[in-house]
Amino acid sequence: MTSRITRKFSELRKKGQKAFIPYIMTGHPTLQRTGELIRLLEAAGADIIELGVPFSDPLADGPTIQKAAQAALQQGVTLSSVIAFVADLRKTTQVPLILMTYYNPIFKYGEERFARDASAAGVDGIIVPDLPPDEAGNLIAFCRKAGIDTIFLLAPTSTEERIKKVAQASRGFIYYVSITGITGANLSMDASIGSHIAHIKENCSTPVAVGFGISSPDEAATVSQFADGVIVGSAIVRQVENPDEEISRYLLSLRKAVQ
Repeated sequence: MTSRITRKFSELRKKGQKAFIPYIMTGHPTLQRTGELIRLLEAAGADIIELGVPFSDPLADGPTIQKAAQAALQQGVTLSSVIAFVADLRKTTQVPLILMTYYNPIFKYGEERFARDASAAGVDGIIVPDLPPDEAGNLIAFCRKAGIDTIFLLAPTSTEERIKKVAQASRGFIYYVSITGITGANLSMDASIGSHIAHIKENCSTPVAVGFGISSPDEAATVSQFADGVIVGSAIVRQVENPDEEISRYLLSLRKAVQ
């Protein structure tokens, strides 16, 4: 069965459009606020939404998302409660939802149980930054069986061997990290990003979305020239306690830039 993520990219491709993929941390500042933010994201034209799962040692994340994760943990948010939250969301939305988590919570939950429960709740994909595809065989198999897309990361420094492994293991899309560093770092765009993405596409037909360090409409517009999707995380997380009108204006400016 074709996933919501794949269907969304197919729909956008037919229209000649790119995917706007915002990220927020589940439970920051509260679960209720996260639900409100998802409605704002949808209204602003989010094509796919990434939901962060709070973890105490988020090694790929910068200070903004680390702080958000800490706030969510203090609210008692866990992987189990995020899955339950998604199940509740599915009563009112069909937007593709991806969990971005670290491996430790999945390991403690149990890989097979996680895949089964996440799928039943309505999770469409997972990103696990600290789990490379060559160590993810069991999780990939459980997710395939459950109909969850496994999304792996590539970077400007990825070797030919790694590109092929990620291309083979990824479903939904490939997450191309635009910089070598942590989320929220300043984006340093160079001419090689286009050729890197073109090279990845030589190895597969899977869409490529770019994230890490994208915060302004200008940056989003630049990235959308090369990528199938644009991911914005830390810059949105910094906005979540602002008035809804202000957040909506920012989101709409990003959505317009991606198109």
